Amino acid sequence: MARGFDLEEATAHLAKRDRALGKWMKRIGPLEMDGWRKPFDTVDALSRSILYQQLSGKAAATIVSRVEAASASRKLVPEALARLDDAALRACGVSGNKVLALRDLCRRADAGEVPAARALPRVDDATLIEQLTAVRGIGRWTVEMLLIFRLGRPDVLPVDDLGVRKGAQVLDGLEVAPTPKELLARGSAWGPYRTLASLYLWRIADGEGVVEPAKKVKRSQG
Repeated sequence: MARGFDLEEATAHLAKRDRALGKWMKRIGPLEMDGWRKPFDTVDALSRSILYQQLSGKAAATIVSRVEAASASRKLVPEALARLDDAALRACGVSGNKVLALRDLCRRADAGEVPAARALPRVDDATLIEQLTAVRGIGRWTVEMLLIFRLGRPDVLPVDDLGVRKGAQVLDGLEVAPTPKELLARGSAWGPYRTLASLYLWRIADGEGVVEPAKKVKRSQG
């Protein structure tokens, strides 16, 4: 199973299946997914996801930088994290629950329960979600982010993500964001490229592709 998919083919498919989404995609323009080509380590990617949970991007980046410096490693892998005791991680700003999550992740990785990056292309979405959500502190959303941004799986719709739900609200002109169940039903029209739909919904939620209303021209009297 190769990393990534044909974005042009997916764009054409979505534009045909959902004309409203197609208009937004045209205004926003084509997307580039460089992350699909970059090598990565599964434990490092998941460790960073754990550290970023429930924090602003800036705050999380600061903590990650501290952990990298304290462990003398740019990769947050088991051997690097093992150099730090719990107190050292806490001193970097890592919460107690996240320390426990990192320890469980490393323990499971050492036990062979976390697939290495080279093995991930052979694991289907459902199996990977089941395997990785067994790790303390890792939920379905975290694995879905790995599937989307690292592996480039084509048909992932993170229905619990607030940004995706907000994008769907704007797309359909709803008063409130759809529930996860409603979004799952709505997203059936986007298969088998729900990943690309999600990527555009995030951008719609961020205000991209908005058409400014035309300014009225005052007519001169006389």
